[in-house]
Amino acid sequence: MDIDFNKNNDGLVPAIIQDQDTGKVLMLGYMNEEAYLKTNESKKVTFFSRTKQRLWTKGEESGNFLNLVSIKLDCDRDTLLIKVRPEGPVCHKGTDTCWAEENSAEYGFLSELEGIIASRKKLSETPKENRQENENSYVVSLFDKGLNKIAQKVGEEAVEVVIEAKDHDENLFLNESADLLFHYMILLKAKGYGLEDIVKVLRKRHSK
Repeated sequence: MDIDFNKNNDGLVPAIIQDQDTGKVLMLGYMNEEAYLKTNESKKVTFFSRTKQRLWTKGEESGNFLNLVSIKLDCDRDTLLIKVRPEGPVCHKGTDTCWAEENSAEYGFLSELEGIIASRKKLSETPKENRQENENSYVVSLFDKGLNKIAQKVGEEAVEVVIEAKDHDENLFLNESADLLFHYMILLKAKGYGLEDIVKVLRKRHSK
């Protein structure tokens, strides 16, 4: 890898650390050539500490190592993107990331939708006389009817998807597929799970 360590006077290049599984940016550090070589050799991310003026392997004191997955070089050859699997919190303040974010996966709009479903579930758990919003919510009404009704809806939507898959109306197929995914997410939440739990199962199956 042709890294331009001479671009800056101090011989350092920034290293962006990203969780391989969640996609979260965890921290930013700096590497010189020696730190880069040690990282590749040990498979534990090692930086050059500008404070300590020496090589510093993340986790050497705390045990919260960053296990190397891959290193990519940017187009200007002076910035590294390092994907890792972290052991424990990354920030020295004890948080998952140096931006005090939870290191959980995000799936774009699906994560937003999952949050809405979670809020509807919480509302369903509130006595009806105390509800002040979304009283007519379809999702709340499903949670009110219980697990059996939710599971039944998933079954019904699955049948609809199969029917439309054998037809030639792509719009109907996509709409029924969206309905199935939506109700499945409700079922997951009703059971106390979320999309990330399913992703973990799939990842474990396909990492063998």
